[in-house]
Amino acid sequence: MTKRVLIAEDEESIVASLEFLMRRCGYETRVARDGDLAVGCLAEFKPDLVLLDIMLPGRSGFEVCRFIRSEASLRATRVLMLTAKGGASEAARGLSAGADEYMTKPFSTQELMARARALLGDAREAPRT
Repeated sequence: MTKRVLIAEDEESIVASLEFLMRRCGYETRVARDGDLAVGCLAEFKPDLVLLDIMLPGRSGFEVCRFIRSEASLRATRVLMLTAKGGASEAARGLSAGADEYMTKPFSTQELMARARALLGDAREAPRT
């Protein structure tokens, strides 16, 4: 069964990059460009992983993450938070909201894919970039 990845990000260049990387690894993707759309997409799309920007229009990434963790049907969904804010307090806040991983922008695509694949339990070798 194909793994599903929801990309909750409002920066078009990052969306394009993440979509390309995820699809190249064979994952089905959906994009939400604000927090409210992300929450609306969760029940219908049922992602295995959410790549979640913290600073989204509407609901913040923290709010979206807390929503995911509050829903029994989404408890198995893995969350990798992405943010331009690299402070330790932001990371702690993201992890306390329920994120499984936390990465700062700009990020290495190889490291992002390694973390995403680990969260998805995907042991296949990643395509070469």
